[in-house]
Amino acid sequence: MWFIQPKQDFIAEMPWRYTNENAVMSWQIKARNYNTSGMNFILIPMVLVSLGTGFFGFNIGSIGSEGLLLPLLVGAVFFLFTISLSLFITHNTTIFVYRFTETLVEVHSWEPREVSGKAFLKWSAIILLPVVGVLALFEPALIVAGIGPLGMGLMALKAGSQQTKQDSSKHHSFYWQDTDKIYLYPGRNIIGLNTPWYHPEKKTIIPNGMNAIYCKEGERQEVFRFFKERLPDVEVVEEKFHLW
Repeated sequence: MWFIQPKQDFIAEMPWRYTNENAVMSWQIKARNYNTSGMNFILIPMVLVSLGTGFFGFNIGSIGSEGLLLPLLVGAVFFLFTISLSLFITHNTTIFVYRFTETLVEVHSWEPREVSGKAFLKWSAIILLPVVGVLALFEPALIVAGIGPLGMGLMALKAGSQQTKQDSSKHHSFYWQDTDKIYLYPGRNIIGLNTPWYHPEKKTIIPNGMNAIYCKEGERQEVFRFFKERLPDVEVVEEKFHLW
C-alpha cells in the first residue's frame, strides 16, 4: 500500500551510469512527490462518501434480516472497499532510489501503481471472501457474490511484479556541487537543491533548477549535514517549493 516502504533492495539492481565514481551515500524511499495538503483535503469528502456507501450497504443488509450482524458486515464491506479505493486515488506514491558520489547524484524513480493495484486487489479479496462466506451462512444465495472477490484474487495473481519498474523508471542526474541555494521544506523530510543548468535550445544558463531530495523519516538532518559540510558558503532557507 501507499504507506509501506519497499523492502526489496533496489539500489544494487539499478543500472547506474557513473559507477566509475564511488558512492558515498545511497538510499531508497517511497514518497508522495506532490502537495500532500491538497490531496489530504480532497480525501475528506471521499471519507464522507465512504461513510455514505457504508450506510447504504447497512441498509441493503437490513433487508430481510432481523439481527444486526448481517447489516454491519455488509456495511463494513462497502465502507472498506470505498475508503481503500479513495486512498489509492489520493495517496499515490513514487519510489526514488538515490546514489550520491562526491560530485554528482543519480536518481531512478517510478510510480509503483501496478504493484499498488495488485496489493489493493489482493487485500480486497482477502477481506471480502470471508465476509461473503459468513453472509452465505445466513443467505445461501449470496454465495454468488463470491465471484467478485475470487475475480480480484485471480487478477492480483496475474498482475505483473515490481520487476517491470526498469521499463518505466526515469533516470536523472546532476552535479550537486553546483548547488547555489539549499531549501528545507517545512514539515516534510525534503531538501531542495537549486542548481543552474544549460538549456540546449535557448543556448543559455537557466538559473533555477530545483531538485527535490526525499529523505527517510528522521534522516533529513543527516543528509543536510552532508551538503552543508561540503557547501559551507551556500545559502540555506526554510521555504516551500514546487514539487513534481
